[in-house]
Amino acid sequence: PPPPPPPFQAEDGIRDDWLRLVGSEMCIRDRPMMMSMAIVGLFWKLLYSPTWGIINYLLGLGKFVWLSNADMALIAIAITDIWMWSPFVMLLSLAGLSAIPQHLYEAAAIDRASRWFTFSRITLPLVTPLLMIAVIFRTLEAFKTFDLAFIMTGGGPGTATELIAIKLYNMAFPQWQTGKSCALAYILLVMIIGISNIYIKYLNKAKER
Repeated sequence: PPPPPPPFQAEDGIRDDWLRLVGSEMCIRDRPMMMSMAIVGLFWKLLYSPTWGIINYLLGLGKFVWLSNADMALIAIAITDIWMWSPFVMLLSLAGLSAIPQHLYEAAAIDRASRWFTFSRITLPLVTPLLMIAVIFRTLEAFKTFDLAFIMTGGGPGTATELIAIKLYNMAFPQWQTGKSCALAYILLVMIIGISNIYIKYLNKAKER
């Protein structure tokens, strides 16, 4: 029989298998954020359906109406948005965690530092810049969210889910208030620039630590 492979070749094979497993798992986990927002909206609209939706069945809510309830419609859209974009935040968090040098944890273990001390003094400060980047992206996405709410509720019931992007659309096209819609768009632009500058300021401070 052929001789067994050297130890380093066996370890390389195990590592390659592990990387393939992790890659496959990440492809499945990150699939929601790769889907079209219109498709996600239609998919969750069916899930929220009081007639054949599975959410009411799993929660035992009977014929509870989600998207036609003024108190629950916005919460339902928020849950859908969180489901869609949580993988993006998780991906950035994992990238930050994998970039932390291992010798820092080894030094903390030698000094017998507690888990809370290790988390608060090593893990959190080094992951904070990437978390701030995730917050910036998600804030900008929240301002321009249109497809999801428009597909699921159309801004209703009433104005319960009339997000700022839907408000701009209704003012500019169905109501033909182009002047007011342009003014509101510029105000929104100034707000986004101001909020982004605040986030970037804190991001630079976090990088300097």
